[in-house]
Amino acid sequence: MLADQREIEGADLAGLSLGGHLAEDGPYVFTECDLTGADLAGASLVEAAFEGCVLEGADFRRADLDGARFSGGGGAGLRFGGADLVDAVFGDVDLSGAVFESALLTDASFTGCRMIGAVLSTCRGTGYRFDGCNLTLAELVGCSFRGLHLRGVRLDDANLSGCDFTKATFEDCRLIGARTVETVFAGADLRGADLGEVDDTRLRSLRGAVVSPVQAAAILALRGLTVN
Repeated sequence: MLADQREIEGADLAGLSLGGHLAEDGPYVFTECDLTGADLAGASLVEAAFEGCVLEGADFRRADLDGARFSGGGGAGLRFGGADLVDAVFGDVDLSGAVFESALLTDASFTGCRMIGAVLSTCRGTGYRFDGCNLTLAELVGCSFRGLHLRGVRLDDANLSGCDFTKATFEDCRLIGARTVETVFAGADLRGADLGEVDDTRLRSLRGAVVSPVQAAAILALRGLTVN
């Protein structure tokens, strides 16, 4: 079926090994298919579309997903390790616990995605964007957000160690409890972020950032100082 058709709708493909059955002259469009636990490792899926598909536990490791589109659907435990996701678009997808280690994410965009506990440490590329995403408890060690505008992004208790937020701007974001060891915020505008309680370690990482008077007063209040 996959060799003869490019538009697949409502198919039960759960648990199947599909990589070897895909033609190279796509792109494929999967609509409301069940791909639970499907093996697509190493598959050629350039500009493929996954619309409202169940993807829990699907394996996309080392797949070529250049320009692919994921809209709706998703599921826990997706694996994208080593995948090529240049210009890929994720919209309103459940990516809880998804693993993107060593994936190439240049200019990929994530909008309205649930990414609780996702692992993006050691991902490659720059210019990837998050808008309205929940990255609570996510692992983002070493990621670069240099010069980006983050809007509606929740990073509570996320591991941001070694991240580069130089000249990034935050709008309606949350960083409560985020780990910021050796994180760089030089020139970053944090006035649109809820920082939560800022301990001494986090305060050192905020050196060079712009904060609001209210945020500055809260930071000083934790140290017994009052701003009048």
